[in-house]
Amino acid sequence: MPDSLLHPSHRFSVAPMLDWTDRHCRHFLRLLSSQTMLYTEMVTTGAIIFGKGDYLSFGQSEHPVVLQLGGSDPIAMAKCARIAQERGYDEININVGCPSDRVKNGSFGACLMSTPDIVASCILAMKQEVDIPITVKCRIGIDDMDEEQGLTDFVSPLVDVGLEHLIVHARKAWLQGLSPKENRDVPPLNYERVYRLKQEFSDVHMSINGGIKTLEQAKVHLQHVDGVMMGREVYSNPYLLSEVDAVLFGKTDATAVSRADVIESMSNYIREQHSQGVRVWHIARHTLGLFQGQPGGKIWRRYLSQNGTGKHNDPALLLRAYEQVLIAQEKAQTFSQNH
Repeated sequence: MPDSLLHPSHRFSVAPMLDWTDRHCRHFLRLLSSQTMLYTEMVTTGAIIFGKGDYLSFGQSEHPVVLQLGGSDPIAMAKCARIAQERGYDEININVGCPSDRVKNGSFGACLMSTPDIVASCILAMKQEVDIPITVKCRIGIDDMDEEQGLTDFVSPLVDVGLEHLIVHARKAWLQGLSPKENRDVPPLNYERVYRLKQEFSDVHMSINGGIKTLEQAKVHLQHVDGVMMGREVYSNPYLLSEVDAVLFGKTDATAVSRADVIESMSNYIREQHSQGVRVWHIARHTLGLFQGQPGGKIWRRYLSQNGTGKHNDPALLLRAYEQVLIAQEKAQTFSQNH
């Protein structure tokens, strides 16, 4: 969009995932791609305003990074937006898509799709407080809401108050009858509806989310929308991010970082964090999928799981696990040469 404050990294982003995309995970993912937009886990206004911990901590290496905010009170949302801007976040995203009971009981998340006026009020209040972009992540509907007119009726008031970027998970959220886990898979995907929504609101930067597993699939979606967001697939197979800068951002000089380099960098990071009292497993758990689909992948996961949890707290954990992977790969190569 011309004259937009939106960051070009929205072409590809990693979804906000509760209990997963913490600051250690984001540090790890940033090593694999310099261009990808990263999102925090959802943080509620209550946690920021009344919580005793620092829920907004992030490292400078994570930029560009978006805070995903959960809430529905315009005054609280505006206050948190101001705090987030002061802390240095690039953008703020309003959660209107999460179907969990915790979210529903707090009057935010997917249930807000039934009250677009409240979401619009939050956007307006936040935009009056900050200069950074305010964006929204939603579903294509909830429960018996009509996916066609209902979705249009939800988006229109948001655009009227200046929404620039909308991320749409191309599934409904069934708040009645399905668990949060089931809501990630059971409601059918409807990518075509998101494509039509983009045509309807052509001036709004629109990203698509839900069930996307490969960069080839992402390229197909990018023929219809402005951005692609991937979540669980990136977490389970993070090394696919190493190709994003070249494949999706056209960085011809981008060289995919090696797994060995990632392990060395993460080991240095773990040592630094360990010296500050952070448990090794809180960081190492995010790297379990680094060798997904590769020889030694199971050995990598098994070694980390067996030697990283419980009372174990060895800052050299990743290096020791990699030694086991190299031994296994060497054995596999010798076996194939002799047979």
